[in-house]
Amino acid sequence: MQQPQIVPLFPTPIVLFEVPDASRLNAELRKAIEERERSQPTAEKTNRGGWQSSWDMDRWGGPAAIQLLAYARNVANRLTTDTKGVAGQGPYPGYFAVTWIANMWANVNRSGDANDLHSHPGAFWSGVYYVDDGGIDADPTLGGELEFIDPRGPLPVMNAPHLRIAGTMTAGTTERFRPKVGRLVMFPSWVLHQVRPYRGTAERVSIALNLAA
Repeated sequence: MQQPQIVPLFPTPIVLFEVPDASRLNAELRKAIEERERSQPTAEKTNRGGWQSSWDMDRWGGPAAIQLLAYARNVANRLTTDTKGVAGQGPYPGYFAVTWIANMWANVNRSGDANDLHSHPGAFWSGVYYVDDGGIDADPTLGGELEFIDPRGPLPVMNAPHLRIAGTMTAGTTERFRPKVGRLVMFPSWVLHQVRPYRGTAERVSIALNLAA
């Protein structure tokens, strides 16, 4: 019997990238973030509690921030094509080269802090990098996960909550990713997402970024 062909028409990629030399980068990034938090009040954006910097960390975050942006740009180039699916000649052979316009900012969440549901208008790729996971990777009960909302809405799970289409992760539900030190999570900027309340006693330190073409 001939096997059915599956054509994934509307995939939503969530990209996980382990940043090389993260320990060294994190030490420099943490120092810059701590100095900035001492001298600047929090921005009031999506954060519920905690501290959020201005969106110009590439200017005050030092060489480590610039290097992190370079990693994000390279990942984006690997995963971006033209409208016909053709890759161009970017930093690596076969990758599509885009001059990405970037901004980035730091987030420090302490016990009870979270970030409201939002997207990133005006950008193409967005990302979150974890300088300190606040112990969440080792203890999932601490919360603080990055949560993505299914862009198809709740209809699939309303019709048949006990079923899933083969090869799909969700069916009208949400998906959560635990922070992990040194991990960069990238996703299309239009995807609605939020940060669950952190219940630990340490600090959940992350850097968010946008890439626009």
